[in-house]
Amino acid sequence: MAGSEASVEVAPLVPDYDGACLSNVVPALLEPGPVPPSWLPSPAVDARQVVLLVVDGLGFLQLDDRRPLAPTLSAMTGGSISTVAPSTTATALSSLALGCPPGEHGVVGYRINVGGDVLNVLRWQTPAGDARQVIPPDDIQRRPAFRGHRPPVVTRAEFSGTGFTAAHLAEVRFHGWRVPSTLVTEVRRLLSAGEPFVYAYYDGIDKVAHEYGLGEHFDAELVAVDRLVADLLAVLPEGAALVVTSDHGQVQVGDALVTVHPDVMDHVELLSGEGRFRWLHAKPGEADELVAAARKCHGDQAWVRTRRQVVAEEWFGPKVSDAAASRFGDVVLAAHRPVAFQDTADTGPYRLQSRHGSLTAEEMLVPLLASQA
Repeated sequence: MAGSEASVEVAPLVPDYDGACLSNVVPALLEPGPVPPSWLPSPAVDARQVVLLVVDGLGFLQLDDRRPLAPTLSAMTGGSISTVAPSTTATALSSLALGCPPGEHGVVGYRINVGGDVLNVLRWQTPAGDARQVIPPDDIQRRPAFRGHRPPVVTRAEFSGTGFTAAHLAEVRFHGWRVPSTLVTEVRRLLSAGEPFVYAYYDGIDKVAHEYGLGEHFDAELVAVDRLVADLLAVLPEGAALVVTSDHGQVQVGDALVTVHPDVMDHVELLSGEGRFRWLHAKPGEADELVAAARKCHGDQAWVRTRRQVVAEEWFGPKVSDAAASRFGDVVLAAHRPVAFQDTADTGPYRLQSRHGSLTAEEMLVPLLASQA
């Protein structure tokens, strides 16, 4: 499958933050200019109403490999765009909802260093537990969601009140769903009430990919997602459009877990990020020794970059705020082979089979598809 080819990447796929990038989708839909961008699918242009559906974890290359399983998605107009860096949910959903690159909004990863504490952004926890009081979400990110338009958001009911929701979806009109049919029903009701723009989110693909990998379980979930898309298309009023995108793709990793070499760890004070985008934070005065050791020990498995290099190469966008830069490590290991760099503090309920976060095409390319009723 596509993930097995990640090792052939010769250069990181850095997002075009001025062009066909996830961070530009919401501005193009909510605040269209006189000339629509060439990458925006034509059914989304001048639609009377728009539903933006985010299918978490559905990479364009994984979809492209399985078009016979997804006839509804395959019949939609559009192609691929890039997500942001790192290619991870916390950063990508923030960039989508806020309409700007990560270097500007500051949610720069899944696990970020905040004054010496590593914050798990999706859980909004540090090793000490719930961090909503210690690290208020609006201290991390203050921009208004959807550029202040306050659209209805149809997402999992259990996300209401979480730290990450407060950080990237503050002040939206929240509509929770618990099963996919409720998602469709809520979208239909909102469109019938005349809402011009509805944001919807579904996370099944990502959950299945993480737990089971990119095999038969993934294929079965893609079939279910295609039915969900068909159900949404069936409830669109005349002149309304459904736009489908995602936050990142996937790479099959399985048991290919790499322990950061002891010669590297000798210079490391703490780790942040995630398995395929692992930040190394240097001990005081040891940043030069750290990058040299990282390149020697892991340069065949990952793009090894310093903080200064990722800023210069605009991995996080052309502008990087001081707050965002303070959350970076000194050196990043961005895997280009299908491996993940371990951190004993980065744990979950099961061993992840597929992963994302780095800048390979498998992870970075996401669909942007549309169809109009």
